[in-house]
Amino acid sequence: MANQGQSRSNVEVLPTEMKYCLYARKSTEEDEKQALSIDSQIKEMLEMAVRDNIQITEIRKESHSAKDSGQRPVFNKLISDIKKDIFNGILCWAPDRLSRNAGDLGAIVDLMDQGKIIEIRTHGQKFTNSPNEKFLLMILGSQAKLENDHKGENVKRGLRAKCEHGWRPGRPPIGYLHDKYADKGDKKVFIDPKRAPIVKQIFEKVANEQWSGRKVFRWLKEETSFRTRNDKFMTISMVHMMIKESFYCGEFEYPVGSDKWYKGSYDPIISKELYVKANEQIKRDNIAKHECKEFAFTKLIKCGHCGSGITAEEKFKKLIDGSVKRYVYYGCARSRNINCTGGYIREEEMIEQLTQVIDKLDINDLGLKNQFNEEIERYYKFSKSILGATEINFNKQKDIDMRNYAKYVLREGSILEKREVLSCLESKLVMRDKKIILI
Repeated sequence: MANQGQSRSNVEVLPTEMKYCLYARKSTEEDEKQALSIDSQIKEMLEMAVRDNIQITEIRKESHSAKDSGQRPVFNKLISDIKKDIFNGILCWAPDRLSRNAGDLGAIVDLMDQGKIIEIRTHGQKFTNSPNEKFLLMILGSQAKLENDHKGENVKRGLRAKCEHGWRPGRPPIGYLHDKYADKGDKKVFIDPKRAPIVKQIFEKVANEQWSGRKVFRWLKEETSFRTRNDKFMTISMVHMMIKESFYCGEFEYPVGSDKWYKGSYDPIISKELYVKANEQIKRDNIAKHECKEFAFTKLIKCGHCGSGITAEEKFKKLIDGSVKRYVYYGCARSRNINCTGGYIREEEMIEQLTQVIDKLDINDLGLKNQFNEEIERYYKFSKSILGATEINFNKQKDIDMRNYAKYVLREGSILEKREVLSCLESKLVMRDKKIILI
């Protein structure tokens, strides 16, 4: 028994084979400008590995912020490989290269508790599964998170102070210029002498002449040399955004949607009254544009030139006898090509063209027959209850000429009935050069 105990005590426990991964990270964020570059981190750690006779299995690097947990793909892959026993040690320049948030720090400490990570080495420290060393690692990681949180608060405080002094953070809108020679964070805003006069004209034309955003867009493109700071033409959406921009009248909201308003220290391009008047006009224009008006053939026919939908507009003409006549015109909506050359035709002309091509169309007989039978049933009920008829001289089962029925509905039916007829057509209709064409 003594020999057995002696033999057991002489058994040599072999050290676990270490498989280190060198992890280097550099964030592109403002708060990490003082951190070593990735190449510098790798160089320093390789020199340490040679000095301490450490065998590095693999080098992994990434440029990504570590302030949010689970957002770094290379780090996430490293954690996954450690769980698979591909690595059991990590080399990095400092603890904050591994984590600046509680989630990733907790994942590292959990792996140390499980014995998956045997050692973490940094430029000046070593961390193992010792309670004191794990505690120190958690303290350093928490300190990095605290510093990160404080920097975020300091940035927000600095932005608020800038707003209170009348300077909005970020790039000013078109019509203003930054003082490019001032220090960052202390740049003042000046009126752009080239663009500001045209910006003022835009507000005046919308407010005083009731111009729409589309009309302003065309005027800018065809009659002025107005371009953005990137030397590009304005778009219609940019025109609408410009008119909604309160910065031009000397006040701004920051952050947008916070309902926190500040008075600017720069010179306004327009007055508050002109700004309000222009926005009221644009609002009325948008309401009129989106009023729900029903037209028979919209959304059912495409433009044969650009593929946009066919839209409609109504005109009213006062006649000699004092009455007013309504006209409906159909034409390209120009949603895909603002310069589309497709013309307009009156609704009466469109109906005549549809009746001429109706014989060439493939018609869903069942759909039209159901509609026809519903019309017969409605007439039957009307005759019986209002006219007192006891016998109706028609047979619903009689063969029906669906094409003639379709022509009748197109000429005499309601808007809804006309739309139902066209929705039963299997062929596609386009309007090209004021002609309805089958495709």
